[in-house]
Amino acid sequence: MNIRNCTSWIALVAIASSSGCDSQSDSATGRSGSTASSTPKADNSAYNKADANGNSKTPMDQSQTSADVKITAEIRRAIMDDATMSINAQNCKIITDKSGVVTLRGVVSSTSEKEAIEAKARAAAGVTSVDNQLEVRTN
Repeated sequence: MNIRNCTSWIALVAIASSSGCDSQSDSATGRSGSTASSTPKADNSAYNKADANGNSKTPMDQSQTSADVKITAEIRRAIMDDATMSINAQNCKIITDKSGVVTLRGVVSSTSEKEAIEAKARAAAGVTSVDNQLEVRTN
């Protein structure tokens, strides 16, 4: 077999093996189908759709003035330094706009975490108000 035939053979095998990428098989039931199923995605697509309406603050609304960036960093540091905070709490969104208003978004594990994060935000220098949109999810 010459190089040209070998290259053609490899290309043919690659095409044949990639043609099944659009479907999935459930080995437990023997069913196969499209990856678009009725099972909800394990990501935050629903939140992203809610953010797309323009009424919700997102990290893109973060003011880039040094004072506002400093406020956001101070709050984030306070959350990260608190060993009692869950991973969800550590990953919440902190958005400071030009008027010193801090918006907190995301999911936390308990009401006490939600309240503690709000308290940390209110304690940061330069904060004029806090809009606490954190959601408590216990699962």
